[in-house]
Amino acid sequence: MEDEPIDTIIKEVGTTLISNVGGASGPLYGGTLLTASQELTDGITAESSVAFAEAYLEKVKDRGDATVGDKTMVDTLTPAVHTYKKSIEEDELPPLTALAKAVDAAERGVEYTVPLKAMKGRASFLGWRSVGHQDPGATSTLYILEELLAVAETHLEGEVAVEAVAETISETDESVDDAEATDAEQT
Repeated sequence: MEDEPIDTIIKEVGTTLISNVGGASGPLYGGTLLTASQELTDGITAESSVAFAEAYLEKVKDRGDATVGDKTMVDTLTPAVHTYKKSIEEDELPPLTALAKAVDAAERGVEYTVPLKAMKGRASFLGWRSVGHQDPGATSTLYILEELLAVAETHLEGEVAVEAVAETISETDESVDDAEATDAEQT
């Protein structure tokens, strides 16, 4: 799907999750991706990524009828999305930096679930026995955000590194020798 628009790719991921992941997670993650993908019809920009994140959060809250404090993935998504939005819109940070801050906020969101009694989702069947354990939905949401960040870092950093090396090497043959010497020193 390399040549497909990003909204089409996200829709395919959502459909795959719905079709292949059992329990409540497949429909929740997949259906939410299908809805939020509409925010990316014109591609990924800082603004459309914020809109995607907000649409995703709203759809999860709506589908699960959950709010912060119910000990669900909403407790992870809410601080992540709010941090991402603030980092982009108010702090004017680059999206990769904003995403890293969002993952950090998501980690705190998972920690927040530990002392709570589950009020929604499968964990709610445990009642008071859920207290003292981090919520599985919040945890899986953190894992997804961490992977999203890792992929973004690899992709974006890879492009930057290649461009920087290409510029250095194209300047002069002497730059090539310097670059090779630097590479040898680093290894």
